[in-house]
Amino acid sequence: MNWELIGESLPKLLAGAGVTVQLTLFSLAIGLLLAVPLALARLSHNPLLKYPTAGFVFYFRGTPLLVQLFLIYYGSGQFRDVLSDMGLWTYFRNAWFCAVLTLTLNTAAYTAEIFRGAIQAVPRGEIEAGKAFGMSGWLLFRRVTLPKAFRIALPAYGNEVVFLLQATSLVSAITVIDLTGAADLIRSKTFAVYEMYLTAAVLYLIMTYGLVYAFRLLEKRLNAYQHRSA
Repeated sequence: MNWELIGESLPKLLAGAGVTVQLTLFSLAIGLLLAVPLALARLSHNPLLKYPTAGFVFYFRGTPLLVQLFLIYYGSGQFRDVLSDMGLWTYFRNAWFCAVLTLTLNTAAYTAEIFRGAIQAVPRGEIEAGKAFGMSGWLLFRRVTLPKAFRIALPAYGNEVVFLLQATSLVSAITVIDLTGAADLIRSKTFAVYEMYLTAAVLYLIMTYGLVYAFRLLEKRLNAYQHRSA
């Protein structure tokens, strides 16, 4: 192991790790905002809402993320004239934007299914209790259903966050220099395969288990009332 090379390369790898974190945070934030309306649309009895949303979820959960990245980044070039007329080509020619867009849509589809299942799992008794207090409609959903569904969904959502963090490694295939991209760039110049990829793996492990620990703390905090009542 060339420890000197690892030390020299660490700033570039950490910069790539910063890009990885940025991609993860942006995609999670926007994906979470999309996921709740998508979950509600999936539960709707209106076919104009239910079936297009089901198709969206079916596609993004059923196809490889790498294929989705290629379709959005490379495939958008086939529609350059249309996108230029709409003023969108400036965005779609940018690899970072395409990476965030793809990761956002992908995590929105998975998170929507997580929340759909969680909403359906909310105990009927708690909903009836809310109605007994005079709540209905949006107020009942906001004060009773959604908070309980979020607690139910949290373990599965934590897994999705970890999956998304690790999935960002694919964006190097569309020229985004994230952690994997930085490691691969240094490897191509130095041929130090083990040094670069093992260092990148260690950085991924630190980020992954940092997220796991954070979600455990959050889950423990949100469910503290159960321990007190016990």
